[in-house]
Amino acid sequence: MNLNQIAYRIGVFGTVIILLWVGLFKFTAVEAGAIKGLVENHFAMGWMYKVMSVQQVSNVIGIFEVVTGIGLALSFFNKKIAMYSGLASAVIFVTTLSFLFTTPGVFKMVENFPVTDFFILKDIPYLAISLMVYAKSKE
Repeated sequence: MNLNQIAYRIGVFGTVIILLWVGLFKFTAVEAGAIKGLVENHFAMGWMYKVMSVQQVSNVIGIFEVVTGIGLALSFFNKKIAMYSGLASAVIFVTTLSFLFTTPGVFKMVENFPVTDFFILKDIPYLAISLMVYAKSKE
């Protein structure tokens, strides 16, 4: 196995850990409340609070993240699963990154320097991994 293959596996494994960990955390009241401000202001997700409770919305998101994480783990063994999980994880990370533009007050000025909720920016490399999984499924 060459360095590129090792790096790819580390990247996918790290993405799996994040999706499973964060996905499972969505089943807690603390996380359900923490994401409410992000989700309710999103043009594609805010409607969910009209038909579900705060916890139910968080649970649905958590299920999607956990299933996607499992899919990414299985992507090493099945190209079709890799394709779908690569796309699903790309949707997750694009959506999370879009919170930077849909959430009011997400950018603040600190000593004349723009800052944001930097935890969202971690999704840039995870998006890259997702696209790599998808691309590799097509090889």
